[in-house]
Amino acid sequence: MPAASSPPAMDHARLHTRLIKASSTDRTLHNNHVTLYSLSPSTLPSALRLFRCLPFTSTAASWTALISAHSNDPAAALRLLVSMLRRPKIPSQATLSALLKALSSSLPSFLSSGLQIHALAHKIALPRLSFAGSALVHFYCKARRPRDALNAFEEISDQDEVCYGALVVGLAQNHCAADALSVFATMRSVSAVSSTMYSVSGALRAAAHLAALEQSRIIHAHAVVAGLEINLVVSTALVDAYGKSGIASDAWKVFEGMVTDANLIMWNAMLGAYAQQGDSESATQLFNEMLRQDFWPDEYTFLALLTACSNAGLADESERWIALMTSRYGVVPGLEHYTCLVGVMARVGRLGDAERLALTMPCEPDAAVWRTLLSGSIVHRAVDMATVAGRRLLELDHRDDSAYVMLANIYSSTGKKSETAKVWTEMRDHGVKKEGGRSWIEVRGEVHVFIAGDRKHERMAEIYAKLRELMEAVGKLGYKEMDVELWYHSERLAVAFGVVSGSVPKGKSLRVVKNLRICSDCHEFFKYVSRVIDRGIVVRDVNRYHMFQEGCCTCKDYW
Repeated sequence: MPAASSPPAMDHARLHTRLIKASSTDRTLHNNHVTLYSLSPSTLPSALRLFRCLPFTSTAASWTALISAHSNDPAAALRLLVSMLRRPKIPSQATLSALLKALSSSLPSFLSSGLQIHALAHKIALPRLSFAGSALVHFYCKARRPRDALNAFEEISDQDEVCYGALVVGLAQNHCAADALSVFATMRSVSAVSSTMYSVSGALRAAAHLAALEQSRIIHAHAVVAGLEINLVVSTALVDAYGKSGIASDAWKVFEGMVTDANLIMWNAMLGAYAQQGDSESATQLFNEMLRQDFWPDEYTFLALLTACSNAGLADESERWIALMTSRYGVVPGLEHYTCLVGVMARVGRLGDAERLALTMPCEPDAAVWRTLLSGSIVHRAVDMATVAGRRLLELDHRDDSAYVMLANIYSSTGKKSETAKVWTEMRDHGVKKEGGRSWIEVRGEVHVFIAGDRKHERMAEIYAKLRELMEAVGKLGYKEMDVELWYHSERLAVAFGVVSGSVPKGKSLRVVKNLRICSDCHEFFKYVSRVIDRGIVVRDVNRYHMFQEGCCTCKDYW
């Protein structure tokens, strides 16, 4: 049975007829009727006719109703604003919000128009009001301008829970995770502002991006106190946060408590938690249970299943899921699904099959496909294949620093000095610089960020001393490393700080996140360190999770 919606066109007409017969001049009734007509594209012309025949001078509310009706046509909404200003009528907070909503649907085309609207709003002192200010925050976040969103937020004189929620969510969506968590912490310190499902779920999204487990647990505790833990949006964000922190067991506890109310998004989040770990068996069991609960899978369901298989190195199983998507479930595989299949084929050494798939799949291969094939070629030291994949990647984006670095590394590792030099020269000629590596570790709820060779941390002397101590210890176990510069890679500094801080007891794992692919030297180093410190080391790099325990890694040296 379809959900209840606006009355059909015939009901609109009957209400309109009664309004005319009653000779009503009630402004609210007429404005509401304009809004009613505006809810459906088929009755939009009637909204315009009614607006033009209003038995009173149109008010700001009347214009706002008409502008709201054109939320899918920003150009028309702007024309209506110009007409409104010529009357002249002063826009209200609601007018500004309706207009910015329309412009947000067509960004970046209407970014300049949004900036002009902001300037107009300043002239009539709207940005300091919470409703209008929140609309500006939302607009700038949608426009991928988080700094401007922060500035708009600061202009609001009475920042309420709606303002905070818009900013926290917007910053999290723009990958400004640390800023989002900082704003959320500030919000919690303001007694007059309550947490909402938007602010809490936004903060959890930020924590998930950082894989900040302790932050996720702190926000979880706050959600319980605030009575928001049972909210489906918040619970789904919790499942996602724990999954991205590498703790599928905690994600399951949240999911299990909400399973009777769970929707497909939450099921997919739980599947994603297993996918992060390459736990294809648990993912498949959960998928089967999902079907028994009468949930029909979508493209995100299969992306989680394929990711789980890819991380587990199950190429045949991945091919089976790709086939089943269309034949049994009617879901057409997309580019991301094929990228997973290319990746797992490359992982198990089926490089020829992976290349053929990249060239023959129904989607045009993008940079991610060729980068995946390039990574697999490097692992299996297939120089010719790496050259093909790397060149394809650079054809799509000659400013992709990862392509130059990976090509140079495989040429260097196979003794091809002239090719290595050519790659570095080409990179320099295109003005491309290698992205700086950053790693972060969470200690007692605070996130500490490190870069390679970092000297800024207040405990850096202890950190460097601990690294030298670790190097001596792993050397006794057989680890050899000639390049001293490798000692101070960001992920090593983060692990050393984790050991120095003493915040991780025996039996618990150190947890580090890195913005780039972990290098092979650090990967090998952490195998030995896990034996020296007698505890696990978890590193989430840009590709996947690595769990080092007793000298081994769960990735089996493929990433």
